[in-house]
Amino acid sequence: MIESFLTAAVIAGMPLLLATLGGMMNEKVGHLNLGVEGMMIMGAVMGFVTSLRTENPYLALGAAMLAGGVGAFVYALLTVSLRGNQIVTGLTLTIFGTGFANFMGQSVVGQVVPEAVKRFFAPVAIPVLSEIPIVGHPLFNQSVFIYIGYILAVILMIYYSVT
Repeated sequence: MIESFLTAAVIAGMPLLLATLGGMMNEKVGHLNLGVEGMMIMGAVMGFVTSLRTENPYLALGAAMLAGGVGAFVYALLTVSLRGNQIVTGLTLTIFGTGFANFMGQSVVGQVVPEAVKRFFAPVAIPVLSEIPIVGHPLFNQSVFIYIGYILAVILMIYYSVT
């Protein structure tokens, strides 16, 4: 029971970790980007819709990155080029992203991700570490993208402790 709770916590917490890491990088250059959530939710819905339509995980990832990138471009254009208020722009982007996701996601509510996409994001066990009692399975039997999040967190921790 505790293992399933920890597994769910790791999976649910990874988007928060990635958003936090991005926010930290924004803060390092002097920007307060409150639109990170909007960018992520736009990417998530576009990735899901694309995976349903194409059954191709690479196109789904590309669509998700493109949608998030468009949000980041709009934020950068408004705050850097046009010197708009960072707080207002970020909050507006979050509100827009939520509305965009609701609008785009209405047609796909209740649909299931295709098997090819499920296999692409399937958990990969790290042989010795995944056998550790209680925490092994939740931490080390995850998707490759969870492991990338772990690595990014360590890299940024080292970077911020040096600079």
